[in-house]
Amino acid sequence: MGIDLYYDDLSPFCLSVRLLARALGLELTLKERNTDKDETLTPEYIQMNPQHTVPTINDDGFILTESRAILRYLVGKYGKDDSLYPKDLKERAVVDQRLDFDAGTL
Repeated sequence: MGIDLYYDDLSPFCLSVRLLARALGLELTLKERNTDKDETLTPEYIQMNPQHTVPTINDDGFILTESRAILRYLVGKYGKDDSLYPKDLKERAVVDQRLDFDAGTL
């Protein structure tokens, strides 16, 4: 079935998911949702994502929101090796620190 990505072109968080998918060689079915036009407020979208945010993925019925969680999930499931998300705990901690920089520092 594939991976649906609900995104907004103006969102850097959505862009990060698209860039990772490209690096992993994944094909996404892109489903644009313009947040300025309240396209994330439809009953169908809210049922899928009660927070009505983007990005959101649907990976064969598995719905996931929040860009960092999506990034970690995609690389964990589809990564061919640990070059993008290391298995070594200290190396992974550095990647996590950089992924989460804007969550608490900015």
